Amino acid sequence: MKRERLDKVLANMGKGTRKEVKALVKARLVTVDGKLATDPGMHVIPEQQEIIVDGEPLDFKRFIYIMMNKPQGVISATEDNMHETVVDLLPEEWFHYKVFPVGRLDIDTEGLLLLTNDGHLSHSLLSPKKKVDKEYFARIEGRVTQEHIDQFAKGVELEDFTTLPARLEILSQGETSEIRVTIMEGKFHQVKRMFAAFGLKVVYLQRLRMGSLHLDESLELGDYRELTEQELDALRNRAGDDE
Repeated sequence: MKRERLDKVLANMGKGTRKEVKALVKARLVTVDGKLATDPGMHVIPEQQEIIVDGEPLDFKRFIYIMMNKPQGVISATEDNMHETVVDLLPEEWFHYKVFPVGRLDIDTEGLLLLTNDGHLSHSLLSPKKKVDKEYFARIEGRVTQEHIDQFAKGVELEDFTTLPARLEILSQGETSEIRVTIMEGKFHQVKRMFAAFGLKVVYLQRLRMGSLHLDESLELGDYRELTEQELDALRNRAGDDE
């Protein structure tokens, strides 16, 4: 754990700008381990020391990990001039973490989305070398058959690449079929393109799982929560990320 300037720690935790933080210190409103802080540039180890600002203990977190049940109509981005983003759905008190979505879901796709400010874990989860699988539920316009299962298992040839083998499970058949599909990549419109290669159209798509992380069924569309320690540990292990 590294030592950091007190004013930087407080600013990064949303307690104000560096200038505002210095004013808090000058006003004798900050203590470190029970002692009055007189120098905003003093060095602290925020994970280990008790920092109190204006009577409230600082709940220091270097990283934050958020599971969201992404709704349709919202884009997987940090900012956009035309559409609401997944970051816009978060409470203002989390804005200072500067989280970003790990990967993306199309604007009309629902389901599991991980947001974090941990770039190392994000890179591990998205690296093709790690082959972190993603599971989706979909409704397909048309009849999905055993032939499609066999083709998905071999890899589907698209215009620009051939997908890695994917697992396709038929839940119901008819004019509209319901399926579960697990893919190893996460390329642009991949699930939709895989079915389109057989003349089938995806009319609804929901991500259920990413690696070891399953969508919490109690989350309504647009809701979110922080990951549990167990979920985070399992996700790190799946990504081969040892922090």
